[in-house]
Amino acid sequence: MRRRECIALLGGAAIGLTFPAKAQQAIKIARIGYLSVAAGRNPLDETFEQALHELGWIINQNIAIEYRYAGGRQDKIAPITEEVIRSDPDALVVWGPPLALAAKRMTTQIPVVFLMTFDPVEVGLVSNLASPGGNLTGVTGLASLEIFSKRLQLLKEVAPSVTRVAILVSTEQTLTSGGQDALTAAAKALALQLERVEVGAPSGLASAINAAKGRGSEAVYVWPSGFTFSFAQEISDAAIASGLPSVHFSKEGVLAGGLLAYAADLKELVRRGAAYVDKILKGTPPGTLPVEQSARYELLVNLKTAKALGLPIPPAVMLAADEVIE
Repeated sequence: MRRRECIALLGGAAIGLTFPAKAQQAIKIARIGYLSVAAGRNPLDETFEQALHELGWIINQNIAIEYRYAGGRQDKIAPITEEVIRSDPDALVVWGPPLALAAKRMTTQIPVVFLMTFDPVEVGLVSNLASPGGNLTGVTGLASLEIFSKRLQLLKEVAPSVTRVAILVSTEQTLTSGGQDALTAAAKALALQLERVEVGAPSGLASAINAAKGRGSEAVYVWPSGFTFSFAQEISDAAIASGLPSVHFSKEGVLAGGLLAYAADLKELVRRGAAYVDKILKGTPPGTLPVEQSARYELLVNLKTAKALGLPIPPAVMLAADEVIE
């Protein structure tokens, strides 16, 4: 073989060998929009990333996540949802009914995975848990409506002298009828009066809770919402300052100083949500994935707050507690 022909053949082989390396460089990075009710980055975001990592998704290698936070503000929901949808991600992860409903209104094409502690059928996201159809599916921590009444029962067990309870909600929050009915029935069975207390901004929490105390409320029941999740610290501080025990829907409420929480395991919710994102990115249509219902709930007790309020925690509650903050 002539020397020139030999060089030409070797050159062609060398060019062929470069193709796999170029193909690796051209791997598509999946893009996820992540919309949260929180005020900023928090441990749930890290749990989401870790769960994806365990499924083979590595940040900035084969996946990118674009975070947006509503910070408990209703007026930020539409703008941040529209902004992320406009960027046309491969999938959306949304926390809570308001963000999920906004995503549903704005897109019928982008797959949406919602995470919440409400009934997605009742709030109008899907018509069927087993077969949601369309571009939405997700995970809910609402095992049953009894969860709403369970929190009230625990509060009464720890503070048996309480006869009137302030239900703390955002001014823009609509109480779901199922949860409200369950709470009303539980209050009647426990001989409790309920008062709805609406707050529109964190600056108004202390005065609203103190005013409720002035009208006879002896405890605070924190209704689940983006607002009450984002401002758990301010709510707990205001309740303690007014000398009122508070029962919360999230672990964060007790870590911030609230007395009690009967809370969905939000980290488990976000891990299951990551598993759904994985399936969707690998080609599974979201509407064929049944909405998962997580039955794992945790009872948390803040002993430091109990002592500050002069409330002894009954032994049965202490034994049932999954976590005690001292």
